[in-house]
Amino acid sequence: MTQRTLATFMLALGLATLAGCSSPTVITLNDGREIQAVDSPKYDEDSGFYEFQQLDGKETRINKDQVRTVKEL
Repeated sequence: MTQRTLATFMLALGLATLAGCSSPTVITLNDGREIQAVDSPKYDEDSGFYEFQQLDGKETRINKDQVRTVKEL
């Protein structure tokens, strides 16, 4: 029973650590649409696109010219 309790505790600690590292972000586009991202988007200067992962796990790229604001929740 002790090993099971220890394993459960370690799993909970690991999930809490991962949840603390991410900061959900809302990206507002020029047309008023809002897109939620798991973490802050990364800007690629060479291509001019923001790259991020949406809440459903889909990887997305958006042109910098289409983005109005990027806010952390």
